[in-house]
Amino acid sequence: MQPLQWEYRPDGLRAPALVCAFRGWNDAADAASTALTFVGSALGARRFATIDPEEFYDFQATRPRIKLADGDTRQVVWPAVELYEARVPRAPRDLVLLVGSEPSMRWRTFSEVIVELAEALSTQLVVTLGALLADVPHTRPVSVTGLASDPMLVSRLGLTRSSYEGPTGIVGILHAACQHGGLPSASLWAAVPHYIAASPNPKAALALVRKLEGLVGVAVDASELETAASDYERQVSLAVQSDPDVQAFVERLEQAAGDEPDDQPGSLPSGESIARDLQRFLRQRGNDDPPGPSI
Repeated sequence: MQPLQWEYRPDGLRAPALVCAFRGWNDAADAASTALTFVGSALGARRFATIDPEEFYDFQATRPRIKLADGDTRQVVWPAVELYEARVPRAPRDLVLLVGSEPSMRWRTFSEVIVELAEALSTQLVVTLGALLADVPHTRPVSVTGLASDPMLVSRLGLTRSSYEGPTGIVGILHAACQHGGLPSASLWAAVPHYIAASPNPKAALALVRKLEGLVGVAVDASELETAASDYERQVSLAVQSDPDVQAFVERLEQAAGDEPDDQPGSLPSGESIARDLQRFLRQRGNDDPPGPSI
């Protein structure tokens, strides 16, 4: 069986850009997957293909799920990667959206499948979205770093150029595969506060959506995501203000972000204890659900 399973082949896509996001290691606080699914929903994207999971997933790590159909029949839902087309007549290009969990194995083969798909659809640009944990305060604008096969893209979008070295996920492997195959590509990464990483972060998702708009030339109505981002920041600020130790920790991060001198040395609680306290506060306020629509 071929890994790529077509439901239909989209014809007539205009200068398409392929935008990819993977849940898991590359997706701190669900920011990247939230951004992509929000864009897909806002543009009325239609699914046209999936990638069969059999060759690429360890089902003990990424388990299939059982659901009831019609309240009676039990069905197995496998962890597939889904592909959608989004036609945007008033924009200079259409989009192809790819979303799924990060595969467990055969990353080179998996990336080759995506590169071949991109070539079959005459894709002009591949964009990967990611989110990483960082020592950043939730009160500041979200920093988005970027890599691109064309350095001019980084400069044009006003991105902070990434200098990261270390372990990578499927996003990094796919970006390298695109470069090897001669496909223009870019990778956008949002920085997520590490002390609130367990809750979905619509503020980081919104920052990715805005940078993606500038990169591909496609605009979406993100008012719902903007509202969710404002609510998120307000809820986290309430949690921070409820604990003096946590508030002192966030103030240190704000000082570091602004290159301000730190004249109040002293011991602070660990990031792990802060995260536990904030998660407990947010759960009590019923703020566990990810914001915005999904594909």
